[in-house]
Amino acid sequence: MKLKTLVTRCCTALLLGSALVSTSAMAQSSVWKVSKGDDYLYIGGTVHLLPPSAFPLPPEFDKAYNATDTLVLEAKMPAADDTAAQTAMIQAMAYTDGRKLSEVLSPAVYQQVSDYFAPYGVQLQQLDGYKPGFIILQMLSLEMMKAQMAGEGVDVYFDKKAQADGKAQAYLETVESQIQLLANMGEGYEDAFIRMNLEQFGDFKSYFSAMIDAWRAGDMAKLDELAVQPARELDPVLYQALFVNRNQAWLPQIQQMFGNAQKELILVGGGHLAGEHSVLALLEQAGYRVEQLK
Repeated sequence: MKLKTLVTRCCTALLLGSALVSTSAMAQSSVWKVSKGDDYLYIGGTVHLLPPSAFPLPPEFDKAYNATDTLVLEAKMPAADDTAAQTAMIQAMAYTDGRKLSEVLSPAVYQQVSDYFAPYGVQLQQLDGYKPGFIILQMLSLEMMKAQMAGEGVDVYFDKKAQADGKAQAYLETVESQIQLLANMGEGYEDAFIRMNLEQFGDFKSYFSAMIDAWRAGDMAKLDELAVQPARELDPVLYQALFVNRNQAWLPQIQQMFGNAQKELILVGGGHLAGEHSVLALLEQAGYRVEQLK
């Protein structure tokens, strides 16, 4: 599986899924104008995976894209034929210290995972050398395909558009840092991590449909309720690593974009813009004006 697919599918599992609602009735969007005096930039919340039927995107995304000079993404998206990146991902996801999945999971949870894969003809012993994060990514891939939700998302769409348009691109973090984040998921609490994710897969399609509705409407309170708060309550360790730490690391980078001669459109996963620790909340606390596009 391609590296970029693994990365985005992990983020999607914790943030947003894909379904369609009409955009005509929506009063707001998941795009914001952030201002400091007369200077400004745009920040958009994204869905990392969408079916083709989800396009065209809400028009506010194109409005912000057309009004800016630079597209800023979370990380550079490796090319589909970037075998070095794919190899690095697989290596990071594999145990290198002699441990095995069957040893870090309790017999009961290991059996749950084995039972999950059995209908797909997958023997869990084949994956015994991989970490829980890799196992969850494989499960998510199967769920996405079963729900017919697997497809390119907002980030990939604008990445390709910027390349075709010759628009400058910048990144908030490295691919390597994202790989390490994925590789370390569930470290030290493997049983609980697997169980929490298995529970989410029980009603996958309707759960993600509700989140996409909130995303298209720009309803960050609902998105916080559906995606961010459950992550915070069920897995505070991963919540801190995935949301809080990264949002705080991005803040000074965003602040440095003010005062230059460029206008930026920053695209990050929608969950990073919802809740009390969001990028938008941090910017407001720092004195910036944040306006939601309608």
